[in-house]
Amino acid sequence: MTVFSEIKSNRGFRLPLAFKGIGSLWFGLAVVAAVAVFWRGFGSLLEAWQTPEYSYGPVIPLLSAYIFLRQMKSVAPTDRPVTDRGTGVAVVAVALFIGLLGNIVRIPDIITYAFILWVGGMILVCFGLRRGWCFWPAVLHLVFMLPLPQIIYWQVSSFLQTVSSQIGVEVIVLLGIPVYLDGNVIDLGVYKLLVAEACSGLRYLFPVMSFSFVYAVLYTGPVWHKIVLLLSAAPITVLMNSFRIGVIGALVDNFGIAQAEGFLHAFEGWVIFTACIVILFGLAALMQRMQPNPRPLGETIDLDFSGLGTQIRRAGAIVPSPALITAMLLAATAALGWHLAPASTPVTVEREPLVLFPDRIGDWRGQPGRIEPNVERVLGADDYYIARYASPAETQPVNFFVAWYAKQNEGEGIHSPQVCIPSGGWEVSEWTTTTVTLATGETVPLVRAIIQKGLARQLVYYWFEARGRRLTNDYVAKAYTVWDSVTIGRTDGALVRLVTPIGTRESEAAGEARLARFMAESLPLLPRFVPN
Repeated sequence: MTVFSEIKSNRGFRLPLAFKGIGSLWFGLAVVAAVAVFWRGFGSLLEAWQTPEYSYGPVIPLLSAYIFLRQMKSVAPTDRPVTDRGTGVAVVAVALFIGLLGNIVRIPDIITYAFILWVGGMILVCFGLRRGWCFWPAVLHLVFMLPLPQIIYWQVSSFLQTVSSQIGVEVIVLLGIPVYLDGNVIDLGVYKLLVAEACSGLRYLFPVMSFSFVYAVLYTGPVWHKIVLLLSAAPITVLMNSFRIGVIGALVDNFGIAQAEGFLHAFEGWVIFTACIVILFGLAALMQRMQPNPRPLGETIDLDFSGLGTQIRRAGAIVPSPALITAMLLAATAALGWHLAPASTPVTVEREPLVLFPDRIGDWRGQPGRIEPNVERVLGADDYYIARYASPAETQPVNFFVAWYAKQNEGEGIHSPQVCIPSGGWEVSEWTTTTVTLATGETVPLVRAIIQKGLARQLVYYWFEARGRRLTNDYVAKAYTVWDSVTIGRTDGALVRLVTPIGTRESEAAGEARLARFMAESLPLLPRFVPN
């Protein structure tokens, strides 16, 4: 008996690879090398799992592993050479490249998504494209363990806060309690309840969606049943969270503010989460009732745990192949290259603190202010300036706001006014992108909107200052942040926002002229505080 085994390669020649079990060794080396590439993403992931919104995260890989092992039962071992592993190698190469890019620009979200792509690539390397493709549910399910990118998180959270507040108020009204909704604040008269970020429903939405995904995979009914279960998870969660907010409002109105705090508040959340799961089960049972030959719900869920031990042992007996060795070498090369690459030092820009921004600009006189501590915490800016400027030549003041960020990676980033303003109770006309030409001849691209609360109307201008660029789109600004991180080592930037009231007898054009005059006099001062 020889020490080496002969494995037929994809090209038909015989290549001595190693002794028995060498496939697992190659695979293990590929994992170790890949961990070095994706390590920064793992650290960010562990931090996210410690927050209430993503505390369910550690369960997701376990469920994905179960789906994977369960699917292995339908993928029988084969003695024939697997000739379609090349796609897996290509996917692994792309995943490692994206992971390195995420490390270079210091954005953990990019790294963690690249890791999931790498997992899928390694499955295709080990099983081949035709046999490995059936494992896509296990790989796709891993996405639920990742936190949403911040630029998407704030938009989703703000939307859910608004929807949950509105439906929650309707629940309170149905219970016969007088209530008034001001943005995300539910005014009960004696008490005011803030539907905060934590009450948006995100901490229920993701685990319920994960559960519905696994449930759809295990469900043995028709495909359209599976689709309905998947699509129902989000609206069920939003409606139940809104119902929870309405019930809390009713309890607070009758028994005091303690009903919205402490253990009772958390317990209500668990009740709603459980109710969402029960409703999903009920929906599946209802759809079974609609079938010509309905089955009991227990018979439609394939919870077969038999033979998992055999599949685990089989998963450990990885067949060696040139593709697997190539995937390992790619990971080792990426890890070594990243380790030997000179450390990138973020560029530190010289600037003056915004507290020194002039409160006298021409005939404008400013009154600097502060924002509320909870808003300041959510804003997360390294420096900011807010002031109300008035001029004897103008009938209305201008509210000037600048938020500056030293870096916009590793979770930090600018929050768009399109997220913040509606949550304050303002009704917003359509956000439009336009260009304003100042008296100095300078053109400023910006986002414009008219907002209204009751009889009060205001004109809003804002844009993003991005290292010498003025941008109006959140995603374009983020793309330039990634590009500048690689090319010039900078990710700093700022949000500039101007707001002016529009009087009852004043036209929008008058407000636009007022903001244009203030911009012409104030913007030349800005580079001292927000470097180009």
